[in-house]
Amino acid sequence: MLNLKLIEGNKDAVVALLAVKGFSADGMVEKLLELDRQRKTIQALVDANQAELNIKAKEIGVLMKSGQKEEAETVKLEVASTKERTASLIQEHDAAQEDLRNLLVQLPNLPHGTVPQGKTAADNQIVRSGGNIPELSADALPHWELAQKYEIIDFELGAKITGAGFPVYKGKGALLQRALINFFLDSAQAAGYQEVIPPLIVNEESAFGTGQLPDKEGQMYHLGLDNFYLIPTSEVPLTNIFRDQILERSDFPIKLTAYTPCFRREAGSYGKDVRGLNRLHQFDKVEIVRIEHPEQSYQALEEMVEYVEKLLQKLELPYRIVKLCGGEMSFASALTYDFEVYSAAQKMWLEVSSVSNFESFQANRLKLRFRDEKTKKTQLAHTLNGSALALPRIVAALLENGQKTNVIQLPEVLHKYIVEIY
Repeated sequence: MLNLKLIEGNKDAVVALLAVKGFSADGMVEKLLELDRQRKTIQALVDANQAELNIKAKEIGVLMKSGQKEEAETVKLEVASTKERTASLIQEHDAAQEDLRNLLVQLPNLPHGTVPQGKTAADNQIVRSGGNIPELSADALPHWELAQKYEIIDFELGAKITGAGFPVYKGKGALLQRALINFFLDSAQAAGYQEVIPPLIVNEESAFGTGQLPDKEGQMYHLGLDNFYLIPTSEVPLTNIFRDQILERSDFPIKLTAYTPCFRREAGSYGKDVRGLNRLHQFDKVEIVRIEHPEQSYQALEEMVEYVEKLLQKLELPYRIVKLCGGEMSFASALTYDFEVYSAAQKMWLEVSSVSNFESFQANRLKLRFRDEKTKKTQLAHTLNGSALALPRIVAALLENGQKTNVIQLPEVLHKYIVEIY
């Protein structure tokens, strides 16, 4: 959530930056500032009435002590009238405050100054790339056909049990999943991330805190009876560990990792890009989350990018790192790097990770603060997260790129778990 004081002091700059994200905010910002003016005006009246009530309370006491009971009763009537007006003003103030908040939470985060202009993926900026794109034979198969050939992933069985987008992993398919999860978690622990096993279901406050609500309500599975949500990523429960907390500067950096299944409705998705493992409703992912001092958050972001890059290098996958343009960024992000791997049989790049700095946007919603060592005042922390990594498209690329005659060769880093599929 954006800071209202920031908007008040930098209205034109805020509107211009939000336009980079394709968000037209001029009218909304004007309405926000007008609501804030109304709220302040009402608050001033409430304060004046409270001061008047204090004066009259003393006046009544003096009159009663001096035996002027009739005069005291007259003042009491005035007090009752003032209290009634004040109660009405407080209701107006609370309504304006609620309207202000409801409008404020609809504004996305401001993009970092280095975010490229643009509206679509074609406007994203390729930062660097690595690995070698394999040359496959003319009869190479896409991963969904390889999955059927080697009986490792059953999409039809998943559709029978639940529906499309809920595959069943069997045999070496299940072993490959477990191998990747262990590899990602072991790597994260070696890099100083503390492993956490969080809940897979969160409440409304948690979903609001990380920016899923109200922006992505339609993309989450909602458990209506209890008003809970299945997590779309473990970023949500991990970051909410620190909701309503005041940290000390010595607590930084906070580095967490978690493996969880993730659940996304993916409403509106269709076409060839959703075949097989390309887009699922339930999928496995290892996430990394960092809570940082504002002065260190962009250094932390670069460290996270380098960390994910090394994972892809160890998996021997061709990859590229893309800085997202404004129109492609998420609601809460200030700067995002996407990682894509090349799927040789599909001849397309597949996104496998997003690494983002949210600056203080999530922290403001979460009331996640830290105490300054010198001033002892509190200020908002910065939050970051990244996929390290999401499994489905990694599996798709490993299967397609590693296919040989009657065998799928897997990278050496996984050999202690699984060497090949045949």
